[in-house]
Amino acid sequence: MTATNSRRVLLAKPRGYCAGVDRAVVTVEKALEQYGAPVYVRKQIVHNTHVVSTLEKRGAVFVEETGEVPEGAIVVFSAHGVSPMVHDEAHRRQLKTIDATCPLVTKVHKEAKRFASDDRDIILIGHTGHEEVEGTSGEAPEHIQIVDGPEEVDKVEVRNPDNVSWLSQTTLSVDETNATVDALRSRFPNLLDPPSDDICYATSNRQDAVKEMAAECDLVVVVGSENSSNSVRLVEVALEAGATSAHLIDNASLMDEDWLEGVHTVGVTSGASVPDILVQDLLDRLARSGYENVHEVETAQESLTFSLPKELRRDLRAESAG
Repeated sequence: MTATNSRRVLLAKPRGYCAGVDRAVVTVEKALEQYGAPVYVRKQIVHNTHVVSTLEKRGAVFVEETGEVPEGAIVVFSAHGVSPMVHDEAHRRQLKTIDATCPLVTKVHKEAKRFASDDRDIILIGHTGHEEVEGTSGEAPEHIQIVDGPEEVDKVEVRNPDNVSWLSQTTLSVDETNATVDALRSRFPNLLDPPSDDICYATSNRQDAVKEMAAECDLVVVVGSENSSNSVRLVEVALEAGATSAHLIDNASLMDEDWLEGVHTVGVTSGASVPDILVQDLLDRLARSGYENVHEVETAQESLTFSLPKELRRDLRAESAG
């Protein structure tokens, strides 16, 4: 067998869009169809530059804060969720809001409120400054402390060591989160878990698929944007699981041909906010470089879907009835 025809691609499955991202993107698309441009979106609807630029071309206007939206206009809240303070500001400014928060993030918000109502100290495992973490911590700021990894556990100060709960950002590394929880539990033996896993099924599934193939890969290429937490984690997971090297790229044009030097097996995956067209573009480029044999590595099947936000469904139904 020659070096050329021994080259192959292992393609992770699941990869790309999760149910929450699909719901959020379709929400903006349907809002533009229903109400016409412009439709304002607070923050990036999902963390992917291709998705954002595509929606901008259709008339979506992305803003950093609700105060940038003209009074009375339509604003969509991103999949990462917002704090009650943001909802209140939108109400004061008479904005028509469409909440595209992923239902799995909403679940964490509800857990935060429930733990706070029991007057518990809450340790939120996540990245300071990430929109999802800001939204969740805003549900009970007086109860929540943010911890970004096991090394920060020693800094935690609580009122009662026997009355502590933990929650997590939904897009973290499963293994690192478990390590942080273990460190917390060593300090607080009665640490109360959330009622169900906070790390979303899609994040876990994409990490599992990468773990399955990484040890066979000389190179893993993750398609995703640098501000996408779950995409960044996939690179880390690939290296930890045995890949010789791993890189994150926004699109196929950013792949460095030097990465392929001496490489026989390339692993390919994408973050949960990445449309599959970007993966196909990468596969096409790899094929032109001699990596034509593609083998899918499937570790789970996903069938979950979420309905559109209730505000949008109501207006779509009204138009249909009319």
